[in-house]
Amino acid sequence: MDLGITGKWALVCGASKGLGLGCAKALVAEGVNVLMVARGEQALALAAAKLRATYEDITGAKVQFIAQDITSTAGREAVWAQRTDFDILVTNAGGPPTGDFRNFGRDDWIAAVDANMLTPIELIKATVDGMAARGFGRVVNITSSAVKAPIDALALSNGARSGLTGFVAGLARTGLAARGVTLNNLLPGAFDTQRLQAVFQGVAAKTGQTVEVVAAARCNTIPAKRFGTPEEFGAICAFLCSQQAGYITGQNILADGGAFSGTF
Repeated sequence: MDLGITGKWALVCGASKGLGLGCAKALVAEGVNVLMVARGEQALALAAAKLRATYEDITGAKVQFIAQDITSTAGREAVWAQRTDFDILVTNAGGPPTGDFRNFGRDDWIAAVDANMLTPIELIKATVDGMAARGFGRVVNITSSAVKAPIDALALSNGARSGLTGFVAGLARTGLAARGVTLNNLLPGAFDTQRLQAVFQGVAAKTGQTVEVVAAARCNTIPAKRFGTPEEFGAICAFLCSQQAGYITGQNILADGGAFSGTF
């Protein structure tokens, strides 16, 4: 299927690895020019070089990168200094620390809200009007399945990402939809990423079990009996960015292998 987005420009955050990289890869494969942003310059440069080597001659897509902390004002200004007009925005920031909410102070909550709610809002604010003026725009926020089914140890994430979800629900139903701009949230369950492995290691250290036993137990709770891959996550993101997905907006797309057991 031709997604109809060849030649568009995308800003993909957290793009050096994991789900962000999966999204960047899927978009470049569709001929989308991508500006990749992440904090770690070495990993980001390597990821960008691999995408160029794999897809540049095939799709003609440009791959640029800038190593910045997108959650900071300075980081965002550096991105806008490189490019301001984007047709596609994929927001993505690392999840806040896990733990008991009783142990978190005000600074912890402010940091979580700043990274996982306010930063996406700032990025959306800076890009959607330009999208609307051009008659096409796609915003995909990578959030978490915890928005749908909160997890006790993810109190900071549950709160901050739910705030973003409510904001997007309102904004998506304004005049932007009639001008070709859609906003959706993509909610990952358990995907095979470094973050998931870090969670397993934390649980293993706390319980005295091996990482393999912890991972197997988690995998067994998923009807698909496996963890997702960044590549298939990226494919979902690319579809949400397509011309064909123009009638999908204000939605929370859950990708979790069937782990959420609710009807809605």
